[in-house]
Amino acid sequence: MAALQHVEFFDKAHFADRYHRKKPKQTLGKFIDFFWETDFDDLWQQHPQGFSDALFPNVGYTYLINLGTPFVMQLDEESFEMKSDGFLPRHKNIVCHHAAKNKIFGIKFIVSPQIFEKKINFSEYREYIFPLAYLIDRDIVAAVKAADSFAKRVEIISAYYNKMLEKHAGSLQYVHIVAKILEDCYEQNDFNKTVEELAQQYKVSTRTLQRYFEACTSISSKQALQIMRVRKAVAHLTEDPSTFHFSQYGYYDYSHFYKHVKQFLGPASFAKIRKQLVDDGKPYKNKMQTL
Repeated sequence: MAALQHVEFFDKAHFADRYHRKKPKQTLGKFIDFFWETDFDDLWQQHPQGFSDALFPNVGYTYLINLGTPFVMQLDEESFEMKSDGFLPRHKNIVCHHAAKNKIFGIKFIVSPQIFEKKINFSEYREYIFPLAYLIDRDIVAAVKAADSFAKRVEIISAYYNKMLEKHAGSLQYVHIVAKILEDCYEQNDFNKTVEELAQQYKVSTRTLQRYFEACTSISSKQALQIMRVRKAVAHLTEDPSTFHFSQYGYYDYSHFYKHVKQFLGPASFAKIRKQLVDDGKPYKNKMQTL
């Protein structure tokens, strides 16, 4: 009997076509980027031995709720078999290895509202995948798993966290400071502000502001802003290259942007994908359009 072969493929439409995705409404949008769910039913006929999704670094973290069979998450070079739910730090390069009947619901947090109710320092959870079951009430998770649609699952989670925000309106000002900085810098394409400038703006010390960022996002303010910067720039370049210019995102020139993109695309485990996107010695603008 021939050995089973795990298949990896590169498809720029994959995340648009094979995932449900919905952004939250109003205030919740400062804390949650989006909700998502895999939609792989017809892919198993094309790739019965499985396939892998590559995820580039992002700010915040994702809470994964397993609705199907076990799957494998790889953070840089370390792999974790996910049989149940888990907390996924998003500042690393990630590969998710899917097998038949995998189905995953995810909440992509900027800052989890749960921080209002429990004393959590997310910098303690940035290297591995942890269960962190207390991030979501177990009854809510059970309701999510029992729901019959992605829309219903989004409705359940949105109601849960909106109620939490209403309950704690005005409390834990440091959470609001971090959320506001991330929101403003993203909207204004202002990713080069130093921690000293930001600390002065919010009338706290630089050390205090760094503690705020690490507690809320698990990483420093500089790392968070630079991840947001390169993600937004790459998305713009790939979606509408005719209107892209490096200066829109604070890069000095194309070589500066190129260097940042290479760092963003990650270590040796991403070499195959990186080769398709950025190839040393060749014009990279066209290469990047395949992302």
